[in-house]
Amino acid sequence: MINNETVSIDRIIENLIYLHPLLSKSLTRSIRSKTNLNPGSLYILGMLSKHEILSMSEIGCKLSMPKPHVTGQVDKLITEEMVERLFDPNDRRIVNIRMTEKGKEDFKAIKLEVSQDMRQRIEKLNDEKLNALYDSTQVVRDILSDIMIDTKMTLCTKI
Repeated sequence: MINNETVSIDRIIENLIYLHPLLSKSLTRSIRSKTNLNPGSLYILGMLSKHEILSMSEIGCKLSMPKPHVTGQVDKLITEEMVERLFDPNDRRIVNIRMTEKGKEDFKAIKLEVSQDMRQRIEKLNDEKLNALYDSTQVVRDILSDIMIDTKMTLCTKI
């Protein structure tokens, strides 16, 4: 016998699983038309724009990326002169990453172009759907942030 709580949770999980490819496909297509950087590199730039300087381990933790994957992405961003490595003067084993001025400018321009592309799609909605989209995305964002805080804290403290 399935109770209402199980059905409800299963439906939530199904909706979340369904949303990821929809958002990912839409954003990836828009991003790919604006830059040669892949989404992983852009996620790293986004984290650095928010936190300014992060260690390789912190980037991996915040983005749930394995450290070798972070290293590969950071290496590409260094080649593009968008980020730089900073060695910790107290512990040379710690490698911090910071966005360069070029990285900040390029990321801002990419973000603006992608936002404009999304804006054109969203502006086609009527007021009722626009309000519903705003309300529902805000609620989902808040709830997922609450759920993920515990997970990220657990994962990040293991480093």
